[in-house]
Amino acid sequence: MFERFTKDARAVVLGAVGHAERLNAETVEEQHMLLALLDREASRASFALTSLGLADRRESVKRALAEARRRGGLSRADADALSGLGIDLSKIVSRVEEAHGEGALEAERKGAERKGAGRGKGWWSGFVGGHRPFTQGAKDVLTESLRIALAQRDRYIGDEHLLLALAARPGVPAEALADHGVTYASLRRVLYGGGEAKAG
Repeated sequence: MFERFTKDARAVVLGAVGHAERLNAETVEEQHMLLALLDREASRASFALTSLGLADRRESVKRALAEARRRGGLSRADADALSGLGIDLSKIVSRVEEAHGEGALEAERKGAERKGAGRGKGWWSGFVGGHRPFTQGAKDVLTESLRIALAQRDRYIGDEHLLLALAARPGVPAEALADHGVTYASLRRVLYGGGEAKAG
């Protein structure tokens, strides 16, 4: 399947593995894919992000992702849902960090086995070889990028399809992008027309 990925899309996948390694994560998650997309230059995804005003705010997106990792990977929507049940996530994070140090919830997630994080399963495993396994969410982003490319009748899967897939799926990456004015709809407008700029 990875023969259908462009050079830029392959660089994002490998970059995501690199981010997971640098963050000492046992698995590659969707947030690592977004971090790798933020690193890209001179690609369709980087054009779209720049067109939507994210060029000067990439560090802010990275900080938002780091804050979500500190919360154990939970989005603000997750925190709001817990709040509706009378659970104050910020108080829990504070108490855990008082007892175990800053980032303790993030560290606890590293050792936890998560659904869909098995090695060597699926078409993506041959591309990343012996590196960290992808979580089910990251695998779903790869699959969704294929669906988006097919829907657009694009012959290859580019980094723009990965970006669109991240923006389309609920979770921390989409939330961080939306907080910075980058939504699935705005990305489609920039990449495929209907707006002022169109990626070529």
